[in-house]
Amino acid sequence: MPIQVRLGVMLAERNVKSKDLAEYVGITEANLSLLKKGHVKGVRFETLERICDFLDCQPGDLLRYQRDETNEGSSR
Repeated sequence: MPIQVRLGVMLAERNVKSKDLAEYVGITEANLSLLKKGHVKGVRFETLERICDFLDCQPGDLLRYQRDETNEGSSR
């Protein structure tokens, strides 16, 4: 998938525990883990806002787009 979730990196850089973030955001640790692994189909803006507030970051710090090399020449 071309969208990469960097939540784990941000947690490590900020020395924050997943448990603390999940509690602040109001989601389960299991759902936060799925988000960290990129195993979700979407995320609510409210959830993203709370994550950014807690980590003092921008949405772009959490998500990266990396073009899929195999589909680079395909039509859009």
